[in-house]
Amino acid sequence: MATTTFEIAQREPVLGGRPFGDAGAYEKIAGTLRFAVDPRHPQHADITDLDCAQRNAAGLVEFSADFYLLRPVDAERGNGALLLDVPNRGRKVALGMLNSTVRVPDPTTAEDFGNGFLMRHGYTVAWVGWQADVPRVDGLMALDAPVAIGVTGFVRCEFRPNLPATRLPMADRYHRPQPTVALDDQEARLTVRERVGAERVAVPRATWRFSDATHVEIDGGFTPGHIYELVYRAKDPAVIGAGLLAVRDTAAWLRFGGADSGDPCAGTLARAYVLGVSQTGRFLRDFLYLGLNQDERGRQVFDAMMPHVASARRGEFNVRFGQPSLNAKQSMGSLFPFTLVEQVDPLTGARGSLLARQASRGGLPKIVSTNTAAEYWQGDGSLVHTDVDARVDVETVPEARVYLFAGCQHTPGTLPPPDADANTGGRGLQRFNVVDYAPLLRAALVNVDAWVRDGVAPPPSAVPCIADGSAVPAETTEKTFTAIPGVRFPDQIERPVRLDFGPESSRGICATLPPKAGAPYAPLVSAVDADGNEVAGIRAVELRVPLGTFTGWNPRHPDQGAPGDLMSMMGSTLPFCRDADERARRGDPRPSIAERYASRDQYLARVCAACAELVALRHMLAEDVDAVVARAGRQWDLFQTWGS
Repeated sequence: MATTTFEIAQREPVLGGRPFGDAGAYEKIAGTLRFAVDPRHPQHADITDLDCAQRNAAGLVEFSADFYLLRPVDAERGNGALLLDVPNRGRKVALGMLNSTVRVPDPTTAEDFGNGFLMRHGYTVAWVGWQADVPRVDGLMALDAPVAIGVTGFVRCEFRPNLPATRLPMADRYHRPQPTVALDDQEARLTVRERVGAERVAVPRATWRFSDATHVEIDGGFTPGHIYELVYRAKDPAVIGAGLLAVRDTAAWLRFGGADSGDPCAGTLARAYVLGVSQTGRFLRDFLYLGLNQDERGRQVFDAMMPHVASARRGEFNVRFGQPSLNAKQSMGSLFPFTLVEQVDPLTGARGSLLARQASRGGLPKIVSTNTAAEYWQGDGSLVHTDVDARVDVETVPEARVYLFAGCQHTPGTLPPPDADANTGGRGLQRFNVVDYAPLLRAALVNVDAWVRDGVAPPPSAVPCIADGSAVPAETTEKTFTAIPGVRFPDQIERPVRLDFGPESSRGICATLPPKAGAPYAPLVSAVDADGNEVAGIRAVELRVPLGTFTGWNPRHPDQGAPGDLMSMMGSTLPFCRDADERARRGDPRPSIAERYASRDQYLARVCAACAELVALRHMLAEDVDAVVARAGRQWDLFQTWGS
């Protein structure tokens, strides 16, 4: 087995042994996992630069990773299922998403476990560091990756600051930069665009410089909202793809390892699922694309995968000098193919599917893909289930389901919404979207477990469709939105394009940076009703009994530049007027709250009915109804204070 050693640094009861319902008490175990993989194994042939890494006396490549586990103390009281949560930029995500709690690196208090959903349902939950450029600060989880010594090449960084800055790290936010080979490197180049879609303009070399090996500065400072791209030479890259193997082999060890291997779950896990959110949802799509769902002994590792808010993209998870956190659209993660079934690009002749390798090798898992309106409005969400020219819908494989969480932003909304995105400091022109889709995601996991455990298929896919007219070009919704007072429709809709990174891109080596951009694809979004709320996908309570219009897009705040461009990932809340008089004064075509609901009690009664509909459709759990109704009451109160 590729997992060779487990070194325990922490082992203690959770909440002093307090039980989580029928599942009983939990314990946490943290430490370091060590791996040794065979670079000659056929499954590893596509791991970029693994053959360039140093080998031990047995000819194996070694690396290690941070590890964290929450498990029922009495395994017999658990549900026999592993949920491996792939850390997002080093952060644990599953408890925040599924237990509806604040993310913390080391959950310790009752508040850290939120509603206790995962524990009450008996899941064993694990995390392993997989990202080589995550710093070990603030409890972030990282990978000590092998290194391809002597390899040189070019790195591309993209910056879009929200605040003025004269000096920036050559990495995404807090990640560890890849140093330049020389501060006076004359091959390095910096370009700038004023906004999405604008032409790149070269920044004269004399006006910018490397202030040290990992930072760049520019005369006069970086302008908020402008898009900067830096290309420079580096050496000795980490073998980024080792992170994919760390995730695979951690799950295989927990599932198949014996007590003699140090596996704390030895003999207790019958099923294994993996969750990836945003960046790590794209990671799972790459994992499938590379056909890695079998360990070195040929055993299927994951029974099911849940890539969430990943859109149709992958990422730089197996690229020489790759930046796993890079969110740039014109990156290796935006390459064809996009669908789970085979598709042909009529313009380039390219043919492929995300599952081609995995299907040929065996070990194909169940796949439940969930996206929000934000992924569709960012330009590529619909490519998961349409052809590249938006002519026809593409049916998925029987082992998969695809869902749109209608009218939602990238992350679950909160009451009240924050003034700025906690991750980037970005501010929107409108209030952020307050729709909380966590109940829908919890139901999706329960459906996955029933599918694997009992063969009970989940509800049918629910997405915008070309055939029924619910999938439309974004521009067709403009009149509906601009009729709402104060709303600014995006100046332009960003569309992904065909990209050429050079002849070795299929091997994870980018010779052409930035890539040559070709013809655009044709993405679509959900059609909207008269209020501007989306009609396709799974419509949460907030859309079924609305107090406003909820979108997956939000223009940038004017103070942060390019106000006609969209924020990344954030949506909008556009509240209805409180009564008919206010609506008449403002010229709002949408009926007011008072015109829709005779009272708060009537509104909540309709919320209860909407919850019952969602439970019947298996898109919500009965255990969530009381909490959803209580939140709807808080939303009513908040919207009354907002007015218009």
